[in-house]
Amino acid sequence: MSPEDVPRLLQGKIFQNVYMCAKCGYELFSSRSKHEHLSPWPAFTGTIHDDSVAKWPQHNQPDAFTTVSCGKCGHGLGHEFLNDGPKRGQSRLRIFSSSLKSIPKGNKSASQGK
Repeated sequence: MSPEDVPRLLQGKIFQNVYMCAKCGYELFSSRSKHEHLSPWPAFTGTIHDDSVAKWPQHNQPDAFTTVSCGKCGHGLGHEFLNDGPKRGQSRLRIFSSSLKSIPKGNKSASQGK
């Protein structure tokens, strides 16, 4: 197969990834909740499970953002910026790239953190 054939073969395919905690492997986010923005860090609007992340308000700005960690092992993930998502009233979870690992949805190793 030539490199020119790759775009034709991938056309119309939607790839979904599961983003997991780099420390314990617990499922945190889906590529469906990921959105583009100006920050270099990955951002998400929601989690896979209700307990995927734990949140703590910042003492100096409790109405602006919260600290976010893995809901299973407590590994630090980043911050949730309140009312700063792509839609009005939606929050944005900005996550450190080093705290995530991305696995294609359906991959056997994606369920190791459950």
